[in-house]
Amino acid sequence: MEKVWRGRWRGGRSERVKAFALIAKVSKSLRARSRAPSLCRHGLLKLTSPPRTCPLPAAALTAFVSSLNIYRFRSCFPAPFNSSSLRTPPALTMNADNRKGELVDLKSQLRQLAGSRQPGVEDIKRELYKKVISYMTIGIDVSSLFSEMVMCSATSDLVLKKMCYLYVGNYARGHPELALLTINFLQKDCHDDDPMIRGLALRSLCSLRVKNLVEYLVGPLRSGLKDGNGYVRTVAAMGVLKLYHIAPSQCTDNEFPAMLRALLLNDPDAQVVANCLCALQEIYAAEVNISPETALRDREHLLSKPVIYSLLNRIKDFTEWAQCLVLDMVSKYIPSDSDESFDMMNILEDRLQHTNSAVVLATIKVFLHLTISMADVHQQVYERIKAPLLTLVNSGSAEQTYAVLSHLHLLVLRAPALFSNDYKHFYCRYSDPTYVKKLKLEMLTAVANESNTYEIVTELSEYAANVDVAIARESIRAVGKIALQQYDVNAIVDRLLQFLEMEKDYVTAETLVLVKDLLRKYPQWSHDCIAVVGSVSSKAVTEPKAKAALIWMLGEYAYDMPDAPYILEGFVQNWTEENSAEVRLELLTAITKIFFKRPPESIKMLGAALSAGLADAHQDVHDRALLYYRLLQQGVEVAERVVNPAKQAVSVFADTQSSEIKDRIFDEFNSLSVVYQQPSYMFLDKEVRGPIELVEDTGLLPMGPTTTDDVLPSQLVDANDNDLLLGPSDKEDSIVAASNGSHAYNGPDLSGFDSLSAPQRSQSAAFPTPTPQVATTPAATSTSLLDFDDLLGLNTYDVSTPAPSSLKLKAKPSLDPQAFQRKWGQLAVASTVDHTLANVAALSTPQPLIRHMQANLVEVMASGGKAPTFKFFFYAQAADSPPTSGFFLVELIVNTSTASSQVKIKADDASLAPHFQELFLATLGSFGF
Repeated sequence: MEKVWRGRWRGGRSERVKAFALIAKVSKSLRARSRAPSLCRHGLLKLTSPPRTCPLPAAALTAFVSSLNIYRFRSCFPAPFNSSSLRTPPALTMNADNRKGELVDLKSQLRQLAGSRQPGVEDIKRELYKKVISYMTIGIDVSSLFSEMVMCSATSDLVLKKMCYLYVGNYARGHPELALLTINFLQKDCHDDDPMIRGLALRSLCSLRVKNLVEYLVGPLRSGLKDGNGYVRTVAAMGVLKLYHIAPSQCTDNEFPAMLRALLLNDPDAQVVANCLCALQEIYAAEVNISPETALRDREHLLSKPVIYSLLNRIKDFTEWAQCLVLDMVSKYIPSDSDESFDMMNILEDRLQHTNSAVVLATIKVFLHLTISMADVHQQVYERIKAPLLTLVNSGSAEQTYAVLSHLHLLVLRAPALFSNDYKHFYCRYSDPTYVKKLKLEMLTAVANESNTYEIVTELSEYAANVDVAIARESIRAVGKIALQQYDVNAIVDRLLQFLEMEKDYVTAETLVLVKDLLRKYPQWSHDCIAVVGSVSSKAVTEPKAKAALIWMLGEYAYDMPDAPYILEGFVQNWTEENSAEVRLELLTAITKIFFKRPPESIKMLGAALSAGLADAHQDVHDRALLYYRLLQQGVEVAERVVNPAKQAVSVFADTQSSEIKDRIFDEFNSLSVVYQQPSYMFLDKEVRGPIELVEDTGLLPMGPTTTDDVLPSQLVDANDNDLLLGPSDKEDSIVAASNGSHAYNGPDLSGFDSLSAPQRSQSAAFPTPTPQVATTPAATSTSLLDFDDLLGLNTYDVSTPAPSSLKLKAKPSLDPQAFQRKWGQLAVASTVDHTLANVAALSTPQPLIRHMQANLVEVMASGGKAPTFKFFFYAQAADSPPTSGFFLVELIVNTSTASSQVKIKADDASLAPHFQELFLATLGSFGF
């Protein structure tokens, strides 16, 4: 070793000894520094900071070590000291040993400071608390310091109290045994002289969320609700809600909701009132599942006139969030007369000028609901709210603009004439994000009429050349939608055809789809459109929907397009290369149509297409090819009547949203339903949304079998729109049939599933009505797709048949509307019963009967109607059955004037239907007692 040193170090022996001693000291210092929590963990260990045990300045130490050329004699240093330690690292990771050492160091320091009254102790505690909180926020488990943190909490420093409460609240729920240590000092702080400490302690005590410690919350909460400081009462009001979520029975038994109701009316602090209102609303909403009748009674008290007037008179004292809460509740209040409505609107008039968009939208919701029954005033409300909404659209962030535009779009759909002169407010700006531009294009489509169509279409045509492909597509679709609204069709068709000359693939694709829809609605424009479409190269069309549209036009207008068979022949030759089943399906239909019109040119092509279709791996393509083949076997005329019958113009398309859905979204104004353009039941879980209620008037719903012979086509369309369980395609088929003069329902057969409000469909034209008789078979045995006896109401079950045994139902079964619809369409009718009800004369709304059935484990899927006729769809599930089976589906029609009801039952297990029928009728018969 000495030899090596002499070879690489030119100093004397004494210098070598000094250097070695200094290096050993540096090594010891660095080992000590490696345990420093904030430095090692966050990469702050640098040689520019002096070690705790090194007396030399950092700069001198760095220069000296650098002069040693340590890399030449690296093996001479102790193991913990290496050359990498001398470089300034960007960050050093904390291993388990270092972390444990840091926690031990923190624990010892906190113990030393516990109970200390020396000057400067509070500042040291703050630094240690900050270090503990920082470790906690980055995911390090510091629960081992719980007792030390609690011991150091005996201080009057508010900042230390806040950090300690934050630490305790974070670890109390996961370590309930440690949470017990905090009860004493939290209860003591709840009686502190400082109201801020009292409030913070009460909030932390309620945030422990440990069920075993609920008994310790009751006393401080009761004292907090009676505290003289408003902040403490504010915290206590929300603490009642936390207590209800932990232990509902403890909350109600101690009459905390009653105390909140008293504060709601009498407390001078507006924030206390707002918190009481928030807590009560959430408690009553959750109590519906526990005690529906009590929850309804409490909710009616909350919507009473004294409460509403008290809140309205103090509306200006509330914060913006509290104002939205109050206005949302006021929107559910039903005034006694028009004068009361005007008084309420006068109080809220100035809220329309509020700078917060949420307050403005909440106020608009109140105005709209107060005047819904006054048509002339309702129209004036639209004119009054137009200016505030347009102001909000042109100010604020893009997110606010989108939310306001969504609500404005809903209003425009209900009253487009009022906004037709303001269409320029909806022109797209260059700086608008894509989602705002798309919504503005929908607004322009909605406000278009005869007077502004030219200007709007001109603006939309400019957007078609936009570099943003998505906006260009949407603008072309908007032009097509305006054309489908019968506004200046001639000029719009010319504009659409000009898009084909732009020679952009996405523009051509969207234009072809729209031209196809235009020809379906306006066949008289076929000559002009086909002349331009015929010049489009099929190789330039690559998108599946555009290909399908082009092929449809080639097959439909083969007489007007001489090259149609030869263009389709190219598609047939590339059959195997076509990946879209939609295109292949349309190709089969188009070639078959051409065969009927120009057989010599297409017979070989038809054979090739049918052969390729029969060999296709896609089931739908194979089935359609097989269908056409068998139709042709029956004769060309028979096949032509099926495949290419005489058509009439389409008036309504399937993607048109039904009026019932729009009304339901309007009822949920100022909510996510407007932004999503869907009712809440479509995107909320059943536990959150509650039962579905129909908003349409079904008071004229017939009790017996009826026919559609006396129903006008427009009435049939409206009836289908009221049906929540019909899909868009089903509605389109029924609408088209009605417009063609046919009253038969052409949609998918749902095995007797009646519309929620549409008249029942009769088959009396094809089948004579047999003499009514009472059936004694409890379950249907027919395997046919349509049970006509059931539609005519003849398959009634003998209620005198005794049930073999009782049936137990599952509490809170889970079944979404889509599954309900699917099951209703698949299951056969198990029984139909005419039942007499003794206590329904006073029934004015569906809710009392719904609550009664839910109390007996029978849930509601949909309800509606108006006295004297109500209609319900119920469901229940057998106990101990799998989650997806064991369901019973019920259709119930109640007539309060005749005290009669009709019950139709379907079941997953038909053998259990008689048992459920007995239970259901017994539950129904007990209503009102």
